[in-house]
Parts: sequence; C-alpha cells; structure tokens
Amino acid sequence: MLRLIAARLLAALPNLAGVVVITFLLTRALPGDPAAYFAGGAATQEAVDQVRAQLGLDRPLIVQFFSYVGALAQGDLGMSLSTGQPVLHELLLRLPASLELVLLALLLACAVALPLGVLAATRPGSWIDQLCRVLTTAGVSLPTFFTGLLLSYVFYFLLGWAPSPLGRLDPMFSPPPTLSGLYLIDAALAGDAALWWACCKQLVLPVVTMALFVLAPIARMTRASMLAVLSADFVRTARASGLSRSTVLVTYALRNALLPVVTTLGMVFGFMLGSSVIVEKVFGWPGVGSYAIDALTASDYAPVQGFVLAMGILFVLLNLLVDVLYGLIDPRVEVKA
Repeated sequence: MLRLIAARLLAALPNLAGVVVITFLLTRALPGDPAAYFAGGAATQEAVDQVRAQLGLDRPLIVQFFSYVGALAQGDLGMSLSTGQPVLHELLLRLPASLELVLLALLLACAVALPLGVLAATRPGSWIDQLCRVLTTAGVSLPTFFTGLLLSYVFYFLLGWAPSPLGRLDPMFSPPPTLSGLYLIDAALAGDAALWWACCKQLVLPVVTMALFVLAPIARMTRASMLAVLSADFVRTARASGLSRSTVLVTYALRNALLPVVTTLGMVFGFMLGSSVIVEKVFGWPGVGSYAIDALTASDYAPVQGFVLAMGILFVLLNLLVDVLYGLIDPRVEVKA
C-alpha cells in the first residue's frame, strides 16, 4: 500500500507541472490588464506603464514564468494584489470554509442517495423508483444558483425560518477559536452550544443547495450498480441458502456494488470543490472559490494560479483516497500504480 501511494504521488507530479504551465499561460491570455485595473480608470498611460513595471509584467513571459516557478519551489504562491496578503495565507484561511460546505453537502447527498438507490433497485417500477427518478432529474435540471436563490427566497424571505444567507456566521456571534478552521468542529470543541447551533443554521441552505445537485449521479449509479449485482449468480446463491434479505443486500450485494459508487463519489467530490464558487457567491460564503472569482475579475494572477494549483493537489489526494478505499471495500481488487 505504501508503494502504491508513493508511486501515485510521483506519477501525479507531471500532471501538477502541466497545471502550473497551463494556468500561467491562460491567465496571461485572458482579456484584462492588471496594471490598468490597479492604476485606476483615470490613470494615464505613463502611470499604467509604471504600475506594470512595478508588478514585473513588462518582463518577457519566459522570465515571468521562471520567476514564478522559482518562488513556487520555495512554497511562495505569490502576493494577492487585491488584498495585499500572501496567496498561501489567504487559501489556508478560506479553504476550511469551502471544505466544510462541500463535505457536509456530500454527506447529506450520500445519506439520501445511497438508501434511495438501493430501494429503487430492489423495487424497480415502484413509487420509490419513480421518486428516485424525479429527484435525480430535478437535481440535474435545476442550476445550483437557481436552487440557492429559491431556497433563500422561500425559507429566509417568505417563511423567516432560515438566518440571513450572508456568510458563515450571524454578525451577532463571534467566530469560535480557530483549531481546525471548521466552525462546527471548533464550536463543539469550545463547548459553546449556542454558537454551534448558529453555525449549523448558516450551513443548512448552502449545504442543501449543493447536495441536491450532486444527489442525482450518486443515486443513479447506486441504482444501476445494485441492479447489476442483484442479478448475479452469487446473490441468487445467497438467497437460495436461506440468508436473510438484509444480509443478502448489505453483506453481499451492496458491498460488491460500492466500487463504481466510490468512483462516482470521487468524481462528484472533485467537481464540488471546483464548482462550489456558485454556491459561495449566492450565499456570501467566504471560501476559496469566491476568492478566486474576485481575483479573476480584477485580473489578479497569483490567487487564480494558487487556487487552480490547490484544486489540482486536492484532486490528486482524492484519487489516491479512492484507490485506498478500493482495497478496503474489496481486498481482491488490485490497483496497479
């Protein structure tokens, strides 16, 4: 297993190098001039050229690239021109907010999609199967920004059940002492029940919004995989042996059906990390996605490059975790590096 992990990490280095090169070139190819943006709309061409020289953008592209790679090798992702803070510091500060949102949404989606997919597969054509199809179709069809705005309008504006959808915490509360960066965990460790409940309420609408969107592929894959496994010979043999229905479904069928579901979970989680920016913008969530979009609007190169590189590293670690889970679910599976 250690050899597999080391081999996968080494194999990922060329991919990460490609991410660095492509991101660097694309940010320079996008329309917009950071020197003109930060010089101001009323700045003269001379002032813009002076700002460009201060930012080092007047140097040849190859020189800028090697300067960026040299700083990257030392763990320096650059300085954000918008905030005046190091990009690494900003990403580490905002990443827990995005991870808390994505992880809770994935847990909620799995808690609904996995049982729903299993029930739909064991009762094909029933009302549960039809409900599964309706939910998955609605989850895919409705854009996340529309779902978020609709939930905010109904539960905050009309009913008043949800708190103001602006940020991670109500302004009446102070953030918990930072230990993990995840407010629910930090508030629980601080022993502040009121603060924990306030953090939980702020999470409900954005988590439900994102979970509805990713519920569809998980439920569909669970249903399809369970249907394929339930018709297998070893399941019929288990039933003929007199084993209980729950034992056949959980021990034999579900465990063998989990491999494609785990693959889908890995793909969905990676997609959620990259697309969480929409939910973050709708709910004013201070995550890395909204940070990257704000930097992209200002033609601030360093935060965008740092965000894409961070997402690439997370994808590599996520794929590695999926490979490890394969071996835990079914020891017969051999994942070759």
